[in-house]
Amino acid sequence: MTIQDVVGQLAPEPTQQAVGYPSLFLLVALGALVPVIPTGAIVSSAAVVAFHQALPFALLFVFVVAALAAFTGDIALYWLGRRGVGSKNGSRWLERLRQRAAPERLAQAQRNLEERGVTVLVLSRLVPAGRIPVMLACLLARVPLRRFARGDVPACLAWAATYGLIGILGGSLFSEPWEGVLAAVGLTVAISAAPTLWHRLRRPGPGPSDGGRT
Repeated sequence: MTIQDVVGQLAPEPTQQAVGYPSLFLLVALGALVPVIPTGAIVSSAAVVAFHQALPFALLFVFVVAALAAFTGDIALYWLGRRGVGSKNGSRWLERLRQRAAPERLAQAQRNLEERGVTVLVLSRLVPAGRIPVMLACLLARVPLRRFARGDVPACLAWAATYGLIGILGGSLFSEPWEGVLAAVGLTVAISAAPTLWHRLRRPGPGPSDGGRT
């Protein structure tokens, strides 16, 4: 949704919907290609606005648009990555995926792919920073695009439903849409940061024998 949808609701509701849903699709699809865009927070914010509009099927439209956009972005990125796998010189898209996938996460994703097949895509979409390593594992295993797409459909549906529910929760706790948006964004940011914080807490400190040197 646009800033006007979230703050102030300046335009009439039909105008908001005409602009908001295409904007939601574009942002989520682009976020699948460029993972720096906080797509989860965007979907949750859109769900908050839809919840407060109390219009028939508004939340359903947010869910459908978000899931379709996520699927479109995933398929486009996977197709671009497959071109790199099949090329002698690779591609910048494949190289970017390699750079964003930590070696230990990639190794774990490859093990999970061998054990569970493409069903691992569902969990990868719900775990923060889990999508890229699993997608790269699928690319390196040369999983066909059609098979990847079959696994990605339920993954995108589950992802859109999860962040939509976060938005509904935020919207139901506060009477003002902007308050619900802040709550939903805060929760999605906390969820995204949790794995990094957990790994840092579990990282062993310097032992007594090395005098605290790294």
